[in-house]
Amino acid sequence: MDASKIKMAYVINERGGKSYFNRVGIAFVNSDGSLNVKLEAMPINGELHIRDYVPREESAGPSVARSKGNGQNRAVAAEQ
Repeated sequence: MDASKIKMAYVINERGGKSYFNRVGIAFVNSDGSLNVKLEAMPINGELHIRDYVPREESAGPSVARSKGNGQNRAVAAEQ
């Protein structure tokens, strides 16, 4: 499938003055320009942000930041 026909669906959460993009699904562009959207989660605010799919390099992945206090790791995906 042509990469230009693939889109990613995100929910944007704002915390502490930063925006966090959480991927919740994928969308495909039909021949008439409409979208088919497949969601793995439903946004509670009712808003989706749909962006073009940009393939990552194999070695690239989400960075892991260590939370202060409890020592648990959490993935932080930076969106540009």
